[in-house]
Amino acid sequence: MVVTVACPLAMSYLDAAANNAGSAADTAAKRKTAKYAHLGTQFLFQPISVVESLGPMHESERQFLVDLGRKIITRSGDDREGSFLFQRISLLLHRFNSVLLHDSFVSVHCPD
Repeated sequence: MVVTVACPLAMSYLDAAANNAGSAADTAAKRKTAKYAHLGTQFLFQPISVVESLGPMHESERQFLVDLGRKIITRSGDDREGSFLFQRISLLLHRFNSVLLHDSFVSVHCPD
């Protein structure tokens, strides 16, 4: 399972994102599906590009993660595992956003 974080401020998503909330995640999901189309029917492929750096999760993909969390809970026996799954995704999103913020700074070298 690979989670894709789509940034609606990226030039490749900007025009569509300005007109339609969630379009960056939709576009990322379509790209990911096309990328892994060669896997065939022996694998179940679920694109999880549920997160936009500035937006909410899509309902169908959020439901997939809830169901996945339930299966992990059943397997592990720990009722906290579902929450841990969402916390890990949240933490990754925060890290992604911090990288975006850092990379947006202009480097100015001032001689002392």
